[in-house]
Amino acid sequence: MKRVVITGAAGGVARLLRQELGAAYHLRLTDRRSIADLRGDEDFVRADLRDLSEVEEALRGMDGVIHLGGVPGEDDWEMLAEANITGTYNVFEAARRCDVPRVVFASSNHVVGFYPRAQTIDTAITVRPDSRYGVTKAVGEALGALYADKYGRAVTCLRIGWVKPEPTELRDLSIWVSPRDLAQLVRIGLDHPDIHYEILYGVSDNARSWWDGARARLLGYRPLDRAEDYALAVLASAPPADPSSVEELMQGGAFTSSEGGGHPRPAGQRGRLLRWWARRADPHP
Repeated sequence: MKRVVITGAAGGVARLLRQELGAAYHLRLTDRRSIADLRGDEDFVRADLRDLSEVEEALRGMDGVIHLGGVPGEDDWEMLAEANITGTYNVFEAARRCDVPRVVFASSNHVVGFYPRAQTIDTAITVRPDSRYGVTKAVGEALGALYADKYGRAVTCLRIGWVKPEPTELRDLSIWVSPRDLAQLVRIGLDHPDIHYEILYGVSDNARSWWDGARARLLGYRPLDRAEDYALAVLASAPPADPSSVEELMQGGAFTSSEGGGHPRPAGQRGRLLRWWARRADPHP
């Protein structure tokens, strides 16, 4: 049985993945916080991702790492850079030093959040982050490419949509990924013999998806769940859509206009964004 470490193991996504992956791997959990509910096939090593020596200790002797740790949304740049960039660098570097052959990196749909919802995108497009958080995930993908090409790690970057037991909001109908479908993508990253460097969208079989999942299908991904099965309930409870809203035009949703970490949005930004996207849609108004 492969030994796999999960960083950020005290978080919600890790708790869902532990339930799905526990029968397939021996899991080592690592976080700054203690985890009380260890199962028989799990062990825990405390580590702060900002400390390379602690990350090395957590990764030593492992066959793969699922890197979920970091700040999960918009925040102060200093905090994001320390946790999501330095922390991610430390995970890749520790994997190199400890000869851990496979890394599955939890990237985010917010790497490409400034693409319009009317456009279906694949993984070959230019990144268009919708936030500083999205920028840190784009840096993580770049680090993954470096460590795959230069140091021979088998790296899979998953641009995760929204993982939870079932979709509950309108945007979920396009970006939802069920825990068992996300676990299937993680297992591709950990086990598929042809992985060198891959970017895959973490999304279930959603009829309204904005993302082309052809590459994941070529690697054997067969999603078991569909957001459309929940559409009637979600649509019945959804508030009326505002067609002039940047949040509802762009794939990144609220991240395209909201701010965090003391970065106030300049006055008039929303209007400028709307006019700019209108010109892109109709260059000769």
